[in-house]
Amino acid sequence: MRTLGASIRTARRTLPLIIGAACLTLALTGCSDEDGPAQARQTPSASTAPKPAPALSAAQARDVITRYSKINNEANADRDRRLLDTVGDGPLYAMSVSDYTETEGLPAKDREPYERWSYDLASAKLYIPRLADGQDRWFAAALSSEKGKAPSRLAVFAEQPHKRWEMVSVVDLDSQKLPDVALDREGYATAVASNDNKQMAADADLLRTAVLDNFTTGGTNTGNKVFAPTKASKRQVKVHSDAATRFGDKGTSVFDEADNRFTDAYALKTEDGGALVLFSHTHTQTDAVAHSGLQINPGKEDRAWLHDVPRMSIQYTFVCNDAATVPAKAEPSRLIGYTCARTDASGPPVPSWSHRA
Repeated sequence: MRTLGASIRTARRTLPLIIGAACLTLALTGCSDEDGPAQARQTPSASTAPKPAPALSAAQARDVITRYSKINNEANADRDRRLLDTVGDGPLYAMSVSDYTETEGLPAKDREPYERWSYDLASAKLYIPRLADGQDRWFAAALSSEKGKAPSRLAVFAEQPHKRWEMVSVVDLDSQKLPDVALDREGYATAVASNDNKQMAADADLLRTAVLDNFTTGGTNTGNKVFAPTKASKRQVKVHSDAATRFGDKGTSVFDEADNRFTDAYALKTEDGGALVLFSHTHTQTDAVAHSGLQINPGKEDRAWLHDVPRMSIQYTFVCNDAATVPAKAEPSRLIGYTCARTDASGPPVPSWSHRA
């Protein structure tokens, strides 16, 4: 906990698809006096109809992960945003660029040397959905960045319009027990609608609303109704409660919903008939002094945005990825992990600094 003037950094442990149902048509046979009434020709049953094709093969998915690790390392070493853009997109790209920006705001002596890494393919668990023609292609993977360690994060890779696969989301999980995603005999998953799905207790929009409520009210309006208590949801509620008292009578810290550019969500059927849903949200945290004569002194992680200038108030913006399991029936969902990054900070300087800011 920093003194008045430091931000609370949301924990850094800090992505809708519908399988098109086969349309059964009736083909009428021709008829004659001898044939009698026309008869409806039977079409193949759902069990014998061809299955939708998987988004890609397991071998291709592993190649995508390997390519991501290799190019991500090259981009991170030089904070090369253009190179990073060839393997990352969506909220993940925004979060990664914010890390670059934060690092560049530090003096060279305070920057930690970059250490190369890669995802361990041997322990990776692939969730490749079957998708109908015309659907955007994507897959999820449970991954570990340490050899021999069980996966501890869920990533989503999506094929972009230029036919290039890029990672768009990653969530650090609170448990190494992975969600029970339903797989068919060939090992492929089933994509389900992430929104407007009447077969699930909550869709991505409601889950996002509940997560935002955890931050803004401590879960009193929606969060506690949508989510059963988990480590992840409790941590979000604690972020709210800690902020409420961190400055005492010298200032306030308030969370609010923010414009969210990352509305894509991804859902896979689970063995209980529910779904694993991966989505994103954006929120702000606004710190302000209680009266004139006080100031908020930015911390070193804020330097890239606030330039060591004391402020009367500071609004931080966070982009976050979230993962939840949703039951098929009307029961609470479970938030199983979330990962956030500060992507912006701004605020008015104290009067004595206004002319220099």
